[in-house]
Amino acid sequence: MRELGTNLTLSDYVPTFGQAMLRRYGERVHKIAIDAAFTCPNRDGSKGRGGCSFCNNVSFSPNGRRPAPVAQQIAAGRSVLVKRTGARRYVAYFQAYTNTYADADRLDVLYRQALDEPDVVGVSVGTRPDCVAPKVLDLLCGYRDQGYEVWLELGLQSAFDATLERVNRGHGFAEYRDTLLAARRRQLQVCTHLIAGLPGESTWHTRESLRRVLDLGTDGLKLHPLHVVKGTLLANEWRRGGYRPLSLERYVAVAADLVEMAPPQLLFHRITGTASRDILLAPDWCAEKWRVLNAITRELHARQRGCREALPAGRA
Repeated sequence: MRELGTNLTLSDYVPTFGQAMLRRYGERVHKIAIDAAFTCPNRDGSKGRGGCSFCNNVSFSPNGRRPAPVAQQIAAGRSVLVKRTGARRYVAYFQAYTNTYADADRLDVLYRQALDEPDVVGVSVGTRPDCVAPKVLDLLCGYRDQGYEVWLELGLQSAFDATLERVNRGHGFAEYRDTLLAARRRQLQVCTHLIAGLPGESTWHTRESLRRVLDLGTDGLKLHPLHVVKGTLLANEWRRGGYRPLSLERYVAVAADLVEMAPPQLLFHRITGTASRDILLAPDWCAEKWRVLNAITRELHARQRGCREALPAGRA
């Protein structure tokens, strides 16, 4: 953390993925985002067309999107991170679109391209809960059994089927539950993605989504505020006045609520999300990562201090 004017850091109040990796490996470990040119069943017609209402379609072109080879992307990420943070070990984060949307043999080739890099300690695979076949779970277990750091990141976003249908998600909570439980039976680490501020939802819905996730069990959480970007169906809804994004103050409050709800062993892989100003339409604060993180840290500090001050003498 920075710009607080104090020695407070987010990790003083939130069990973060970065701090967990530091303890586990004795040095900084950072994720490097990988685009392996996957598509999505909610785009290619097998589940739907157009993708989720909040997903930016402008950059998507099945014929024109040709990312660099995995090793080259890792080299580029490495060159940035080693200068910015000093990290010299990495987790390859297969991030763009649905990164289990292929047969296990094809996935093994792609994931191995990352794991073959000597400073890559593992993989984190982002995907939809309706696209994780048993053979894929077994593949990930194989890497774990070889000593690699392995995370399955499941994009749930909301535990409410009505919301998932409204944003054209193409799956429901049942698919998440089934995949989560299958992964847990194999003792795979799972990180669940939730979005605060989805259309038709209040902050109660976000808290309730986390409660339902915690009832099933998860090892990590990524929390994002919903932001409106160009080239999305949500942008059209926002322009018509049919969607109003969360204020910074409301997002900070719900993020702090979720931190307080979470058990101490749950790792927060992310507690906010940003978009670049060239595509961001609203809210403006989603372009300012450190402003949001600092505000969450201050809120958690104030809540903790308030609780301590409310205790009788000798109980703090």
